[in-house]
Parts: sequence; C-alpha cells; structure tokens
Amino acid sequence: MKINENAPVKQKNQIVINAVPEKVWAVLTDINQWGSWNEKITEAQASETQKVGARFDWKVNGASIKSILHTVSTHKAFGWSGTTFGGSAIHNWFLTAHQAGTLVNVEESMEGWLVSLFKNKMNRDLAKDMQFWLEMLKRECEK
Repeated sequence: MKINENAPVKQKNQIVINAVPEKVWAVLTDINQWGSWNEKITEAQASETQKVGARFDWKVNGASIKSILHTVSTHKAFGWSGTTFGGSAIHNWFLTAHQAGTLVNVEESMEGWLVSLFKNKMNRDLAKDMQFWLEMLKRECEK
C-alpha cells in the first residue's frame, strides 16, 4: 500500500544504520517492544507481526491508534494503516542493504477532518517524530 501523496500531512525521511537488514528488521517488527526503545510509544500490543492483516493497538504521543499490517516483506518492507480520533494514516518502512549496513526509508501520510484542520502543525510534528523514531531505531540496532 502506498501513502497518499495528496494527503494534507505527508512526510518522508531516511537514515543509514550500521547493522544488517536482518537486525533492523527484527527490532522494527517486534511491535511489543517498541516502547522499550522509543520513549514516545507508551503502549504497543500485537499478537502477531509477521502477517499481512495482523492487527495491533498502540499509543504514541498520547494518541491511541488501531492499526493493521498491510505489508510484510521479510527484511525489506513493513507497513501498516491506522486510525485514531479524527484521522487515519498509512506508514511504510523500507530496508535496503547498504555498504555501511542498512538504508532505512520511512514515509507516512495522514488525513481526516482533524488532520486537515491542523495540517501545518501536524506536518511539523510528524517530521520531528519521524526523525526521532529513526534515531531511536538506529541507536537500538547499533547496540
């Protein structure tokens, strides 16, 4: 599933992690452990994470989100769509082997009445949160 390029809130970013894609994949797809390395995530619960259609609930920056995996391509791509009050999002991660380890690309689009109302602030916040998540993922994978 692709992000909505026409959504009022949309961000993309990337980082190089000095770890093999298998290690980055293991950390990224262990949803139940997200909160142990990303302090902005206070809850994350999934019964399974390696299957398209798997559902999970999580809380980030105080917002409760209900999500469903739409992409699970081992060591390559991991993505979900999610809903919360006043909005919905599509979030994708892409892992590519790189001479220094793994190039991680991330993208997200958000839409909905609340998102449209606060699109400027939400774009700024999403950019900051995405950068933070990448930095925390890098730190965890490079331990």
